[in-house]
Amino acid sequence: MARRAGTVGAATLLSRVLGLVREQVMATLFGAGLATDAFNVAFRIPNLLRDLFAEGAMSSAFVPTFTEYLEKRGEAEAWAFGRQLMVTLFSVLALLWLIGYVTAPWLVRAFAPGFASISGKLDLTVQLTRVMLPFLPSVALAAACMGMLNARGSFGVPALAPTWLNLGMVVFGVALIPVCRRFGQPDILAMAIGVVIGGIGQFAFQLPALHRLGFRLRWELPRPHPGVRRVATLMVPATIGLSATQFNLFFSTLVASLLPQGSVSWLWYAFRIMQLPIGVFGVALATVSLPALSRAAVAQDMGALKSTLSATLRLVILLTVPAALWLAVMSRPVIALLYQHGHFGPLDTVRTADALVMYCIGLPAFAGVGVLTRTFYALGDTRRPVQASFASVGLNVALNLLLMRPLGHLGLALAASATAITNFLQLAFYLRRRVGPLEGRRMARTLARVLAAGAAMAALCGFGLLLVGPGRAHGLVAEALLVGAALALGLGVSYAAMKALGVEELGAVEELVTAVRARVLGR
Repeated sequence: MARRAGTVGAATLLSRVLGLVREQVMATLFGAGLATDAFNVAFRIPNLLRDLFAEGAMSSAFVPTFTEYLEKRGEAEAWAFGRQLMVTLFSVLALLWLIGYVTAPWLVRAFAPGFASISGKLDLTVQLTRVMLPFLPSVALAAACMGMLNARGSFGVPALAPTWLNLGMVVFGVALIPVCRRFGQPDILAMAIGVVIGGIGQFAFQLPALHRLGFRLRWELPRPHPGVRRVATLMVPATIGLSATQFNLFFSTLVASLLPQGSVSWLWYAFRIMQLPIGVFGVALATVSLPALSRAAVAQDMGALKSTLSATLRLVILLTVPAALWLAVMSRPVIALLYQHGHFGPLDTVRTADALVMYCIGLPAFAGVGVLTRTFYALGDTRRPVQASFASVGLNVALNLLLMRPLGHLGLALAASATAITNFLQLAFYLRRRVGPLEGRRMARTLARVLAAGAAMAALCGFGLLLVGPGRAHGLVAEALLVGAALALGLGVSYAAMKALGVEELGAVEELVTAVRARVLGR
């Protein structure tokens, strides 16, 4: 599992690095003002629908069902089931696309009511929303491809597919800016068109790999396939649960739109940085563990399921806790290096870095929730994640309202972290009741040792930052050297401290690094 997670993590790292390049381009060209606020809200609308009806709920319901078809009915029936799911999914989401196009003005007002008070901001957000809605069906088909490939043990290609979204914006988006100007359209519209191109590329990129495995894509009329009906049945509670999560994002965006201009963008940029270790470590481990968890659930082998879950969570702790501590200490140099160019100024760096610190508090929990949720879906239990999600909604709303005035946008980031931690604890409690003890003491021991090692690393990095002082030289080269040196120090100190403290999971990472080194050197 660590080797497979390494493959997914490396591909995800490339995607996230390109994502950072995309965000740098956005920050340089548009800063953190009207255009980026409008783009981020407009992009969040198809993203919300994608998480509700495609990538999130569908993937969680589809992979266990497709795995069961493979194990019990063979490849031919599994491919036929996958094809029917794709045509049904496309038909439903194409209809939602049309509905969203018509209702875009009302959707935007619901998401960002504060935009109406600024001239042109609401209209621009509506225009961008309508342009980006086709991203929804294309990325849903990409998610279906990813599910089939993962179930067949192929993780590299689907993990690389999201890079096309970033390429679409960086390459095609930037290239289309002169075209938009020629036709009297705002520059930010080119980036929205790049999103759609990237979504189509994300789907098309995975088709050759599926074809090699035996899948044949062709249009069929949607019909009442029993596998599709089962996925739809499982998706209902999963969608309800995810709707609670999306409501948290919706409510936070709504509150942020009422705060000073730039708040939506500061939170967005900080959240994107926080998503880097979650994607490289948390999502990678959750992705590769789902097929194994599904096979164990199909075989009714609870011992194997709990062993896989415990190993996955301990690796999540090992990888995300030091990452969160390092990012919190190095937040301002990291934000300055990545974003402080063009229209993104020093004040934007400070506001974004402070939000990142608040997000880092919940970073390991964000990653762990994905693993626990997938475990419930592998077991065919969608009720418990729904209950936990709705409890998190109430907490998130209360914390947003409580913290927005004294802390501003920082309160919204802190509320998100507190909600993630609470959600993780709820899911762990429910799962223990369902399958029995989850090696809690072993995980607690790993957490204590990793925290101690991470604290030593963070203290040394923080001390080094103080030695450099606030009057350090600025500029791309100076910031890159500072962040690079701190990263090297952080990795070295964390590894040495965990080795000294006897963190047993470090062995899996060492074996993975050795295997990767041997593959690179051709040995």
